[in-house]
Order: sequence, then structure tokens, then C-alpha cells
Amino acid sequence: MKEYFETNRKAWDLRVDVHKASEMYDLETFKNGRNSLTEIELQTLNGIVNGKSLLHLQCHFGQDTLSLSRMGAKTTGVDMSPKSLALARELNEELGLDAKFVESNIMELQDNLEGQFDIIYTSFGVVSWLPDLEKWASIINHFLKP
Repeated sequence: MKEYFETNRKAWDLRVDVHKASEMYDLETFKNGRNSLTEIELQTLNGIVNGKSLLHLQCHFGQDTLSLSRMGAKTTGVDMSPKSLALARELNEELGLDAKFVESNIMELQDNLEGQFDIIYTSFGVVSWLPDLEKWASIINHFLKP
């Protein structure tokens, strides 16, 4: 299983430069204030994240994490890709936000992060590579405040 996660991490490291330059992520408009959340995510989360602690699982380079921070959440993003997180931290600093970013294989997050959060957030597409959804759900349960 270790080889599986290492291969996945390397693949995400390789995607950073491609995604950073892509129209899909459109970093320039994001830096100028565009929220990266989809319309349904905005409708669901707008007004409820302000002032809440929020853990963003599998955050890639943090656009959604930072968008949620702009909406008033106290955000922590988690990803296994150090290259993704380097860009996330760079954007966080450039935008003057206070998001935190933690490098961890999501399945080992309990070894790398402490605390509980008001909201656990993840976006579409993240579960397709997970080998154990029950363990993933137990990790969410561990970090979610009662």
C-alpha cells in the first residue's frame, strides 16, 4: 500500500505546474478575488463558515482552502504533495491570509494533526483514489467536533 500512496503523491507533485498554468485553475483571477468554489458549494457554505474552524481534506494547492479563508473560516488544508503545499503556502502569504497547511497522507492524518474542527470539507473527485472509504470516514469522524 505504501507504494500506491507514493506513486499517487508523485503524480500530484507533477500536476502542480500544469494546474498552476491551467485555465481551469485560473490563478490570476483567483489572486484578484475570484472564489474557486462551485456555485453549489457557495450556496451550501456561504454564511455558515464565517468564524468556524474548517479542515479541508486533500486540498491540492489550496485554492478552495484559501477561498474558504476569504469567507471567514479558520482553515487548515491537508495534502500529501509537498509541491502542492509549497504553492498553497506561497499563495496564502501573497494573499495575506492565515490558512494553515499540513503535509500528510490522509490515511495517516491522526499522526500528523491534532484538534477538532467545526466543519470538514472536501471537494468532488477526491474519493476516487482512496483504497479504504471506511477508514477515511473514521478520520473525518475523529476530527469533526461533536
